[in-house]
Amino acid sequence: MKFTNKILPFYLVFGASLFLFSCKKEAENGVITIASSESIKTDSTVQYKEPYRPQFHFSPEKKWMNDPNGMVFYKGIYHLFYQYYPDDIVWGPMHWGHATSTDLIHWTHKKIALFPDKLGMIFSGSAVVDLKNTSGLGTKENPPMIAIFTYHDMAGEKAGRTNYQTQGLAYSRDEGETWVKYDGNPIVKNSGMKDFRDPKVFWNTDSNLWNMVLVAGDHAQFYTSENLISWTLESEFGKNIGAHGGVWECPDIFKLKVADTNEEKWVLLISINPGAPNGGSGTQYFVGDFDGESFKTTQKDIKWIDNGADNYAGVTYNNTPDNKRIFIGWMSNWSYARDTPTKNWRSAMTLPRELSLAKINGDYILKNAPVEQFKKQGTTAFSKDEIILKANQKTTVDYQYLNQSVVQLNAKNKNLKLVFSNEVKDSLVINYDAKLKTFAIDRTHSGIVNFEKSFGEKIHNTKIPNIRTETIDYQS
Repeated sequence: MKFTNKILPFYLVFGASLFLFSCKKEAENGVITIASSESIKTDSTVQYKEPYRPQFHFSPEKKWMNDPNGMVFYKGIYHLFYQYYPDDIVWGPMHWGHATSTDLIHWTHKKIALFPDKLGMIFSGSAVVDLKNTSGLGTKENPPMIAIFTYHDMAGEKAGRTNYQTQGLAYSRDEGETWVKYDGNPIVKNSGMKDFRDPKVFWNTDSNLWNMVLVAGDHAQFYTSENLISWTLESEFGKNIGAHGGVWECPDIFKLKVADTNEEKWVLLISINPGAPNGGSGTQYFVGDFDGESFKTTQKDIKWIDNGADNYAGVTYNNTPDNKRIFIGWMSNWSYARDTPTKNWRSAMTLPRELSLAKINGDYILKNAPVEQFKKQGTTAFSKDEIILKANQKTTVDYQYLNQSVVQLNAKNKNLKLVFSNEVKDSLVINYDAKLKTFAIDRTHSGIVNFEKSFGEKIHNTKIPNIRTETIDYQS
């Protein structure tokens, strides 16, 4: 989103008298805190000041980017690989781009990691560090970093074959700087499934085996391996459960402890396009049990990691400190991703989020919040003690750098409307209906919205049935 004026005031409209106070520790009696930050710079010469360039979200230096891939932490470094086309700002023959970070906020752009070859383009996948050198592709003293990804043979697709997607392997002996394709590729062949892709691999400490989950059209498949090279199909999941408005993509599976209990459950992520709750692309999740071979759930309803239109293909990091489950998604939607009005680059990633699991009213709910590191990036630029408003009263605050700020407030669990606007009447509206327990985001007048019909066509709504608190924290 791009507002056309530097001065971007916002005002608050309340359907009833409310008391507001800040949720930040350093301003416990304030109503609103705006944390301002200068543009985040990288090692690149690009200063990230182009129109629409996000300042807190990862974006490529130039050209096209989509799904996050190969997310792994090793020796103090977070590696982010991603679907990348280096020759244009629209989707093309896929490579793996690469960036690294020590804090998930400041990123260093690296050279392209994986290039297409005779077996096909390099589609989505994952990366692990083979600490025990089970693959034999490194040594125990210098364990290899292993990438497992989907090959997409465009010639095979055009010829009408159904087995044009297979799984390949590449390895790095210098911590991700350079990569070598495995001579025996593909390591998982295709028996004739049209959509057979996006392997997520991890070491299962319960079974002491490698696990892989990938998608096969309308369901997920689970595999095991002792060496990352030879894989055995163990089970399938999902043909008759969950959302099926479009093809299944980009799976992930991991174990989380249920908050305030000793219980542990497994969470399976499945992205779907189309069929998301607010149109186009979205990511659903299932909570259940996994024995290293098969995943089972008693879940009946469809659950989404969030209901926004711009969080797709998200997966989590392997090997994180303190076993934190850190998630990054592609901050776009296939309905309009190719049309967003940028010139030198296209697409960005969501903020890194830490996932957690809670049980609310007998139901397992996946929660997420920006990683702790973001709290250290801003300075308090504006705060105020308690504000008391009468019904439909407006309070307006002007701040020059709102596009690079975080707005935080805490309000009673009653009707609330936040309107972010400017002098040329662009606006973004967030509306909470306390009776219906629904949030709505209206971006129909948020600036340039006519680059593609569905982007600004309708107000996005989401139900929040599990809100039980007397107050609600807002962060925008």
